[in-house]
Amino acid sequence: MTKAELVDKIHAKAGLPTKAQTEHALDAIVATLKDALATGESVSFTGFGSFKVVHRAARKGRNPRTGKDITIPASKVAKFTPGKLLKEAVKKK
Repeated sequence: MTKAELVDKIHAKAGLPTKAQTEHALDAIVATLKDALATGESVSFTGFGSFKVVHRAARKGRNPRTGKDITIPASKVAKFTPGKLLKEAVKKK
C-alpha cells in the first residue's frame, strides 16, 4: 500500500473534510513517531503494537561480492513488536 492509498483509506474511515488534511494528519503522526524514537522513547498503541529503539551489537559478516570477512559496526535500529489484536487479525486473513 502506498502513502496515497493509505491517505485515501484513512480519509474514508475518519471522515476528515479533505484529503489534504488527512495527509497532513498522517505526516504529523509519522513525524511525532520519528521524533520519539530518535530521542530513545518507545511508542505503544494498545492492541496494535509498539515501536522501540534497540541496539545491535557489532558482528562479523561477509562481503557477498568478494567473500572477504568484514565487521559490521554496532547500530541503533527501530523495532516494531505487534500487539495481540494485530497478531490475531493477521492470522484470520
